[in-house]
Amino acid sequence: MRRTLAATAALLGAGALALTGCSGTDDGNPSGTPTVVTSTNVWSSVASAVAGDKATVTSLYTNSEGDPHEFEPSAADTAQVTDADVVVLNGGHYDAYMEDAVKGSDATAINAYDILAGENHDGGDHSDMNEHVFYDLSVAGQVATEVGDALAAKDPGNADAFRANARAFNEKITGLRGQLAAIKAAHDGTKVAQTEPLAGYLLDEAGLVDAAPAGFAQSVEEGQSPSAADRAAMEDLLTSRTVGALVYNTQAVDSVTESVLQTAQKAGVPVVEFTETLPDGVTDYITWQSGQIQALGAALGEHAAH
Repeated sequence: MRRTLAATAALLGAGALALTGCSGTDDGNPSGTPTVVTSTNVWSSVASAVAGDKATVTSLYTNSEGDPHEFEPSAADTAQVTDADVVVLNGGHYDAYMEDAVKGSDATAINAYDILAGENHDGGDHSDMNEHVFYDLSVAGQVATEVGDALAAKDPGNADAFRANARAFNEKITGLRGQLAAIKAAHDGTKVAQTEPLAGYLLDEAGLVDAAPAGFAQSVEEGQSPSAADRAAMEDLLTSRTVGALVYNTQAVDSVTESVLQTAQKAGVPVVEFTETLPDGVTDYITWQSGQIQALGAALGEHAAH
């Protein structure tokens, strides 16, 4: 199960803390160049857009095919976190080892999940919130702003450059949100199905409804086999072409999701491949999300034409 593996990773990270120290200071890295460490290359792509050539950005997880939930860090990985000036983590137990490692670090920690939870001012428990917050474009923009502010504090001499880069990134985020608004204008209320709740925030902003059985998506996310009833309900959504597209997570694949993919293809339901990390050859967050949004729009258009 994913959550079990994530918890194991957190324990490994905690053990490594006893062996490492922290070199970051409020005055910046001794080398003069601030260092940023992120859990995945999605967040490093956001941080890199802000850092430019004036800070060093390192990602711990870059595999374009594996499952980030199951990543187990080494002692060296944890040392990078504790030695960093700025740390960007997803949060929400998606990268639990990072959450634990920053507790022993003087780094400025930016937690994307906490940013989204902070938008809800009801004081409630948000522990069951979808942890794939990198699909919330507003949150990605806020992370960029916070990275800019954190780097500015570490390296005041380049503060203007960091903050200007963050503003430029947010302007591009506005462009992506415009693409989603166009999808909503054309397909508001259209049903789609995800093999797991990966892109929920993005689909919501596009006005789309995830009709996949909740039990099916949750089971896939937790690495379990969905019930026969949930599998049958998912199959029916596809064979009846009730949904306009199947959003397929290419990094959470097993015999169940492969069967769903085959069903969609046979039924003529357009399939849109989404990922949890950047695909090979892609280093830019905006390029990654723009490509996926365009593919989603094309799929919905194809379905509507039939």
